[in-house]
Amino acid sequence: MDVAAYLHRIGYDGPREATAETLRRLHRAHMVAVPFENLDIHLGRPIVLSLPLLFEKIVGRRRGGFCYELNGLFAWLLQELGFSMTMHAARVFDEGQPGPDFDHMTLLVGADDKILADVGFGDSFLDPQPFDAEARDPYGRSYRLVEREGKWVLQQRKPEAVWEPQYVFSMPPRRLDEFEAMCHYQQTSPESHFTQKSVCSRATPDGRVTLANGRLIVTAGGRREERAVVSVDEYRTLLRAHFGFDLEDEAPVDRLMQPNVAAE
Repeated sequence: MDVAAYLHRIGYDGPREATAETLRRLHRAHMVAVPFENLDIHLGRPIVLSLPLLFEKIVGRRRGGFCYELNGLFAWLLQELGFSMTMHAARVFDEGQPGPDFDHMTLLVGADDKILADVGFGDSFLDPQPFDAEARDPYGRSYRLVEREGKWVLQQRKPEAVWEPQYVFSMPPRRLDEFEAMCHYQQTSPESHFTQKSVCSRATPDGRVTLANGRLIVTAGGRREERAVVSVDEYRTLLRAHFGFDLEDEAPVDRLMQPNVAAE
């Protein structure tokens, strides 16, 4: 791996020692720089869990990805920097019920005092989540990990709300290739959330910016603004302005603006 190129991609120029503070700074830099996005699914481009291909996409072409891509590549970076790290299979909650196993990939970092790292869950915690304490993000949301029958549940609580489960994961470590079947399902099944709408979303210092189908959503300082994107040209301009990349001229960008339109 070209570590220097990866760190430049996420705008990180801090220390590289494998410490908790380095992990915190890398995690936050990644969340702010690299979008959570599934545009290739709607452009009809297969997502392959190959580390060189993920590096070329996310670092070389300055794209983003979804959990298997983002956490898979971030895991490689952490290993190159000397961190002890393992991948884990998670089940994402939907209306209070957990989905299938390998629905999500998350990471545990550290040999003894492990900490949860996850740069691939979209609008979630900016800093790694400890096992032994609640943590609050800059937007007023709290997170905690709760053990349930040998598994761990990530919970989130918004201001003046109740704790809600986000996903549950088991402790046995996994390999990247073990996620291939669910990665294929997520990008091909009509039941998958990722085939039902396009999304490109990135954390900002005071909120978030998202392109969801043909709408631009910006939150900042607790305020939310949403509007329609009126044309393909505007969609391309917004990708460049907010996410720092261009799609090829021949890319069928109109598909990204239409919900529930599958690629041919």
